[in-house]
Amino acid sequence: MRIFFLFLIPISLLSQAPDFNPVPHVQAVPLPHHVTSFQLDGRELTALHFDPLDMRPFWYPILGSKEMGLTRMGHPHDPLTHSHHNSVWISHNSVNGLDFWGDQAKHQGRIIPVEVSHEGYEDGDSFASMRMVNHWVNAADQSIQLREIRRTEIRPIDGAKSWFMLIDLELAPQKGKTATFGATGFGLVAVRVAKSIGVHDGGGRILNSEGQINEEQVFRKPARWCDYSGRISNAVDGLAGITLMNHPVNPHNPTAFHVRNDGWMGCCLSLDTPVEVTESQKLRVRYALWVHDGIPKQEEIEHQWQAFVSLPVTDLTAKK
Repeated sequence: MRIFFLFLIPISLLSQAPDFNPVPHVQAVPLPHHVTSFQLDGRELTALHFDPLDMRPFWYPILGSKEMGLTRMGHPHDPLTHSHHNSVWISHNSVNGLDFWGDQAKHQGRIIPVEVSHEGYEDGDSFASMRMVNHWVNAADQSIQLREIRRTEIRPIDGAKSWFMLIDLELAPQKGKTATFGATGFGLVAVRVAKSIGVHDGGGRILNSEGQINEEQVFRKPARWCDYSGRISNAVDGLAGITLMNHPVNPHNPTAFHVRNDGWMGCCLSLDTPVEVTESQKLRVRYALWVHDGIPKQEEIEHQWQAFVSLPVTDLTAKK
């Protein structure tokens, strides 16, 4: 039997308490083992995993108001050869002839975190963010192909029911070098949705900004955004999804989206045309995920895309 004691604090002592600062509603909380948890009033919305022993950083889980994951790790029917499908991730199939996309490539690339300074964390009432530096390296000799500055921002719209994850990237090669993103449909940003959301497994729905539906119409078609929504539980309101949004500052806008009924979607950087970057001509891209409850209509998603592109583009210059 537990015995509880009630202690009453005199009002006179409360009046002597310090003038505490308010706790920010949105926080980027560093956790053990190379994880940063993005929380809204103490409740996790997502977490960034950046263990340098992994093949690449990734965000997992992605949570809506029901606290059930909207993404998964790996392909539900082919986890071995699709081990690189890490929930939400940044990668590319061909950079200087190296494959940063797969995990068992003949010419393998890896994305290795090298810096997360304390200045890289920012908390607030409207958003929280984290800034980091990654090196894209040749796994064979560890030579650096690209230096990447990455900023993740979590911005709630309607609590956990509706929120943005903003991804800002700046990529450049070593001094005097050129890096080429080859023509491919794989990269730069991708999402593996939960099995129950997929069209094949769960009867989910794919919708893009042009009103096209499911893989048969959406696959590799240019669009401003692409939404993947479906069921995450058997409750009447157990519906949710993710919209992947491209920003007009990105190359080849509107860009093609590589989307499959088996549960993944990606926003293509260089589907048909290679992209070359140098130290002076860096690649600067901006994407968003709109995480939402329910199955939104096209007009509602377009409204959120307009809200995304109306936000100021973040300055990735390091703070002094």
